[in-house]
Formats: sequence, C-alpha cells, structure tokens
Amino acid sequence: MAFASPVRLPARVAFGVACLVLSGERVAATEAPHGTRAPSARPQEGVASYYRPTALGGRTASGEAPKAGALTAASKTLPLGSKAKVTNTDTGRSVKVTVTDRGPFVKGRILDVSPRAADKLGMKEDGVAPVKVKPLAGPSKTPP
Repeated sequence: MAFASPVRLPARVAFGVACLVLSGERVAATEAPHGTRAPSARPQEGVASYYRPTALGGRTASGEAPKAGALTAASKTLPLGSKAKVTNTDTGRSVKVTVTDRGPFVKGRILDVSPRAADKLGMKEDGVAPVKVKPLAGPSKTPP
C-alpha cells in the first residue's frame, strides 16, 4: 500500500489543527483572519465583570486605546473585533459589544465589559452578573 507524501502546514495552522483534533472539536470550513476561528453560533453562559475606570489605560490586545464610553468587552474565546450580544440573566437587559481585549483572568468569569456596557446591563453596583453571551458576527477588520 502506498501513502501520499505528507502535507506541510505552517506551524501556527498545524498547532491549531492539532489542538482542535485533540479537543474533539469540529473545525469549520472557513477561518477568520490570522488563523482564528469565526465565533461559534452557540451562546455561552457564565459570570461577567467589568473594567473599573482605573484599569483603563495602555492598549488593549487589539492595539486600541480603551475608552470608558465604548461598548466593548474582553473575552478569552471570541476573536478580537467580533460582535456579541450580552444579556444579564438576572435583569434581562442586553447590550451589543465589540471584543477588543483578552480576559478576564479571574477563574469562573467568561467576559469583562466596559463601564458603559456594565451600566447598560445594570451590573455596575455589584460589579459582576450572570450573563448569556451570543456571538453575532466575526471580526469586521483584520487585527494588527
């Protein structure tokens, strides 16, 4: 039995495919720019927190300067530049955000939102809230 010669893939593509194969995930036929997958159509549920104004400063993972008045979020799983609808499951209030940063880095949390988004969700007083995150669209522009 003869085998075809192996296909050579760029290292980051090979690594991503290996991780997906080992995790048992199915890979979509199309990918977003820079090897990131388009957001899953499945909503996530968990706890969200928000960036305090003192935490704002420097640059986000997308290269943008954070703006307290923007409707943005930090996610470990959604691609930078993607849009998502975040719903506070306690109050039913929703807001559409753009993912501009990575995080949160606190165990058990799935999303950090900007102060304005937190205000619209009604979670500023407590600082955290149970949320449902529904991905809406992939990145609108190529990340830096």
